[in-house]
Amino acid sequence: MITLQELLDSRDRRARRQGELLSQFPGRALLCLTVQLPGPEKRNALSLKIARAGVEAIKKRFNPVFQETNDLETGFEGFFVIDGQPLEVKRAAAELEDTHPLGRLMDLDVIGPEGPIGRADIGLAERRCLICEKPARYCMRAGSHTQDELMVKIKQLVSSYE
Repeated sequence: MITLQELLDSRDRRARRQGELLSQFPGRALLCLTVQLPGPEKRNALSLKIARAGVEAIKKRFNPVFQETNDLETGFEGFFVIDGQPLEVKRAAAELEDTHPLGRLMDLDVIGPEGPIGRADIGLAERRCLICEKPARYCMRAGSHTQDELMVKIKQLVSSYE
């Protein structure tokens, strides 16, 4: 179990690392993988299965020029430097999120020299809720579904992938 402060500190460290990698590899896209898991436990057997599947899919699709993965109590994170145009990398990353059996449990952020690239930047709708298909951010903010409901769905997705 992690605290909110630990989660926020982890996000700050990840943002610093992203900046370092963008400076180290100018002109390339940076793809960052994190696992979408509700609640205060961000590292467990489920999250690691999702992370491994994400790393495998990213390596197969992109052939990164650099990769770094961190298995942290605050959650798995992966950094992948991709030799490609950031908008094209985002399109391919969004396709992975939308088509991979565990893609809905992966957050694949793409950052270019101008900053993060969102789904709207490539003409896609925002991500949908695992349970009701409404925009995920609305359900998260409203607390529309319990952590238990979400975990049941996540376990179903992971078990059907295995």
